[in-house]
Amino acid sequence: MILRTPAERRALLDRLTSVAVVGASNNPLRPSYTVFSYLRTRTPYRVAPVNPTIEAIDGVKAYPSVSAYARENGAPDVVDVFRKPSDLVAVVDDAIAAGARAIWFQYGVINEEAIAKADAAGLDVVVDRCMKVEHARFTGGLSATGLNSGVLTSRLRGRP
Repeated sequence: MILRTPAERRALLDRLTSVAVVGASNNPLRPSYTVFSYLRTRTPYRVAPVNPTIEAIDGVKAYPSVSAYARENGAPDVVDVFRKPSDLVAVVDDAIAAGARAIWFQYGVINEEAIAKADAAGLDVVVDRCMKVEHARFTGGLSATGLNSGVLTSRLRGRP
């Protein structure tokens, strides 16, 4: 199912425990590094990079594919994707083969064939959204004047 509403994306973030970040980079200037680092250090999720060109990021073992990750750790709850649109069908095939339950296509990572394939396979699908931004907005960690975060309270989640 394609998750179009903030409530649907929040429900996904609330139930997941593991994230495989496809295309994660060890270059701190890349958005894929920033998101990987945020998810690893600011959330309760188990986060692993998936990139066949590196061995580790910040001491966290990298995997060459989602299937390789799944063989060692079990299926990830969500596959967060930082790849060019022409690579997405192969990423979806790998996520399906690994038993992933959801796939999250970051900003600008759009391929209609891949989206339709993931949806048809029964994965929850998020398109053209950033997992870091969505997590921060739902937990009160994203503040900008005028931003409608969807958070209905001024208190951080889990605090009285």
